[in-house]
Amino acid sequence: MNVSHYRSQIDQIIDLAITEDVRDPLNIIPKGDHSALACFPKGKQTKAKLICKAEGILAGVELAQWVAHKIDPSLRFEVFLYDGARISKGDIAFHLYGEEKSILQAERLILNFMQRMSGIATNTARYVSAVEGTGTRILDTRKTTPALRAIEKWAVQIGGGVNHRFGLYDMVMLKDNHVDFCGGITPAILAVKKYREEKGLDLKVEIETRSLDEIREVLNTGHVHRIMFDNFTPDMVREAVALVAKRYETEVSGGITLDTIRDYAAAGADFISIGALTHSSISLDLSLKSF
Repeated sequence: MNVSHYRSQIDQIIDLAITEDVRDPLNIIPKGDHSALACFPKGKQTKAKLICKAEGILAGVELAQWVAHKIDPSLRFEVFLYDGARISKGDIAFHLYGEEKSILQAERLILNFMQRMSGIATNTARYVSAVEGTGTRILDTRKTTPALRAIEKWAVQIGGGVNHRFGLYDMVMLKDNHVDFCGGITPAILAVKKYREEKGLDLKVEIETRSLDEIREVLNTGHVHRIMFDNFTPDMVREAVALVAKRYETEVSGGITLDTIRDYAAAGADFISIGALTHSSISLDLSLKSF
């Protein structure tokens, strides 16, 4: 994903996160971080450091600056480690300088975003490393936290993965339900062909297949760009890749783990999609402390 294309979406996510922290939804209590407002006089300056407390891939440094400047444009960063850096326990990612109350208001939002993003980037990097040298690329999915997709897919990219479609609008993906409800592989593909022509849509088309026979039907019908092999074994993937013979891109999906992914990659598919990159990543331990 090109982050600049989703700038307004990410802006909205940050605005919502800030509002969630400082505004009573019933508008009974005045908005603000009352803990910091009570404890610190206006204008009092301080500095804080972002401490890495685990090994992994750092992600969210750029977003942290975005968050901080939204809260207080006068906050200043001195960055030592950037997005994508491999980190160890004890590393310092950046220093943050500015008014105490602003840093404390930004602290939890920065950590929430960065811990989540770094966890996803770290998990993604493990899968990318597991298929290194095979030519297979790791894809994310739409199994993301609602309303946080832009940030989670950004983290996948930082970890070395490739973004699949961003939503339902930027690619046609015919899954088993589309095929079944449409009456089969060929009717589904032809319905999409007609729809794209009528609407003038230049969208790539991917179709999910569940057997070698379904792959043969797709090959006979044409009008697609990528064929997904769903819940195949590595041996079936090898046979399917040979059947497709590079006429279309190929993708493997369904129940693949770090323990099995190398075997799937060795079978020769172009992509392997992993929902666990976003739905099962554990946040990385980070801390923001004054010094």
